[in-house]
Amino acid sequence: MARKKISLIGGGQIGGVLAQLCALRELGDVVMFDIVEGLPQGKMLDIAEVGSVDNFDANLKGTNDYKDIAGSDVVIVTAGLPRKPGMSRDDLIEVNSKIMTSVAEGIKQYAPKATVIVISNPLDAMVTLCQKITGFPYNRVIGQAGVLDSARFITFIAWELGVSVKDVNAMTLGGHGDDMVPLVRYASVNGIPVMELLEQKYKSAEKAKEVMEAMVKRTRGAGGEVVALLKTGSAFYSPASSAIAMAESILKDQKRVLPTCCFLQGEFGVNGYYVGVPAVLGENGVEQILQFKLDAEEQAMMDKSVAAVKSLVDSMK
Repeated sequence: MARKKISLIGGGQIGGVLAQLCALRELGDVVMFDIVEGLPQGKMLDIAEVGSVDNFDANLKGTNDYKDIAGSDVVIVTAGLPRKPGMSRDDLIEVNSKIMTSVAEGIKQYAPKATVIVISNPLDAMVTLCQKITGFPYNRVIGQAGVLDSARFITFIAWELGVSVKDVNAMTLGGHGDDMVPLVRYASVNGIPVMELLEQKYKSAEKAKEVMEAMVKRTRGAGGEVVALLKTGSAFYSPASSAIAMAESILKDQKRVLPTCCFLQGEFGVNGYYVGVPAVLGENGVEQILQFKLDAEEQAMMDKSVAAVKSLVDSMK
């Protein structure tokens, strides 16, 4: 069986971790593209040279030419400026729109059959732009944000309750920004509602609510928290791992249900915009969007988040 091919556009911090994870998990052969001469070549050589140590077998190639991404099954886009302290994701829109435009043209020309996963910020706007320029079907152009936002939410819950992150299930919806929607009502530890466990811990419904609100706030600002600590860039381990979970589900047709930035056509009352929702990811990209009923409070938060996405996307026009 021919090996799958994964192309990474952008050789920065996230690109490097993506390449290493693809190799370690033997997801396929990997090409890293970057406009900086020597950078992708050096990173890929560095990773390739430990194949015998890490026990992986994959062809790893660095390139400055889009033609080398030809035949890709999955393309992951990280190209663009990372955030610096004091910047919002939205501040990146002008410069990263220009970068995304040339990236999308390269993908359209050389990898017309690929499923594209975008990580570049501001996420919801960059996915929209990428789809528009490639003209690919909506199910094959998606964005990574919800997997990471949900993982952060899960982490904070696990720390608070003193349980393994493996047994916490929680999800965020909406845009990738300060208006994202962590779904408190559905958060559970092996099916036991998190709010119930918090109430037991604090013997007070009011205190449990307060603690959860603090975790929701921290989840919304989690990217900025990392940016403020690093001072010279933004998170890179966690976005890379999150994108790999999506890529692996697509490459191996796993049908995993992952919060994904998808194009909505009426789902959750949203029409014509990319927004984070639970989706089944398989060999055809987004194969199904899972809908469920939001309560009034959740719907209000979702509407606010979607409004933020709309104004961001409209600002690109």
